[in-house]
Amino acid sequence: MTQQQFIVDAFASGLFTGNPAAVCPLKHWLDDALLQQIAAENNLSETAFFVAEPHGYQLRWFTPTAEVDLCGHATLASAHVLFTHLGFSSAQIVFHTRSGELRVEKDGDWLRMDFPASMPQSCDLPPNLAEALGKEPDAVLAAEDYLVLYPDAAALVALTPDFALLARLQKRGVIVTAPGSDGVDFVSRFFVPKLGVNEDPVTGSAHCQLAPYWATRLQKQQLLARQLSQRGGEVRCALQGSRVLLSGQARTYLQGQLLLT
Repeated sequence: MTQQQFIVDAFASGLFTGNPAAVCPLKHWLDDALLQQIAAENNLSETAFFVAEPHGYQLRWFTPTAEVDLCGHATLASAHVLFTHLGFSSAQIVFHTRSGELRVEKDGDWLRMDFPASMPQSCDLPPNLAEALGKEPDAVLAAEDYLVLYPDAAALVALTPDFALLARLQKRGVIVTAPGSDGVDFVSRFFVPKLGVNEDPVTGSAHCQLAPYWATRLQKQQLLARQLSQRGGEVRCALQGSRVLLSGQARTYLQGQLLLT
């Protein structure tokens, strides 16, 4: 048995930037245990699997250790595969996911995704968080992840987290963020060792929390964000009520066949 697979750099200005995701277009669903084994073997932050339905595609995402409810960069990568390699010709792709209906459409050389926004709320400093990050934060908020505020990009770059300690925290992961400069509205990093990913290169789901926070703080609805991982990547954010539009570019790095027998 063979299975087609692509590896796509998402939220990328070129190859070897952004966040690589594996994408497997399936004719029908394989056993969940096999999907998880493929994701573990790929050892990327996410592997996306999708199956065509009458009104779009059912889409699922797996880290090397677990299925997740929402993943932006692997959704972007899946849309890129459909538009670029699989002949999808309509203006908009509809994905049906554990986080509801997600829509992706072309915007010139960019792909624009319509995701649910999640506004973080103030919370007490969780035990061990400052110790795990190695620096006392200015403030901490929480939604699906902890959102940890620092004064500037230099503070984020200097962080050397204790990932074992971060993995013990209650939330899925930890987003650290600060104001941007030189045309970038805000910057961030994202740590999620609990799901087998110490630092994610560029994270769409994190920007579902970052965008509403910074839109409120900066009093602007259109934002340019940069994630300060080693690979780096840019995300255009537009807040629209309870939704956030996240836009990014993508490049195919690899296409091939998995040999599953």
